[in-house]
Amino acid sequence: MKETYGRLCRGGLLLVSALPGGRPNVMTIGWGLVGRFWAGPFFIAAIRRSRFTHGLIEKSRQFTVNVPHPGMEKVVNFCGAVSGRDHDKFKETGLTAVKAKRVSVPIISECAIHYECRVIFKSEVVPSKVTKGVHNRWYRGEDYHTIYFGKIVSLYKSPRRRPLR
Repeated sequence: MKETYGRLCRGGLLLVSALPGGRPNVMTIGWGLVGRFWAGPFFIAAIRRSRFTHGLIEKSRQFTVNVPHPGMEKVVNFCGAVSGRDHDKFKETGLTAVKAKRVSVPIISECAIHYECRVIFKSEVVPSKVTKGVHNRWYRGEDYHTIYFGKIVSLYKSPRRRPLR
């Protein structure tokens, strides 16, 4: 958890989504929670409705979260700056999608830690329920988040690999 939280606060994590049999997409996330809920381990991720990833998760109900190794900052920045609608981020960054253990969405081979998640609940951010300060800072464009509660069905570390540069 310490490594996950550290990377979340310093650059972000890489969330992978995909449709069954479809090209995987990776996006950088900077908002997320790991914890215990409903007597089980969960990764809770906030994804804006406008993001390409949002539609993929809506259809597949699965995602993986991958904790980058130090030295992957350029990849993390790129994956947060361009859309999967227009770019094959795996191809353009040299990331390797590999079969996950328990979900159909792949993990990223070059990352240190992998969370495999199945969505069992989601909640929409309700504009009238957030404070004016939060709304003015994060939602001026009215692009609200969906909060996905992903039950962690598998969590593991990868052997140390030479990260991408």
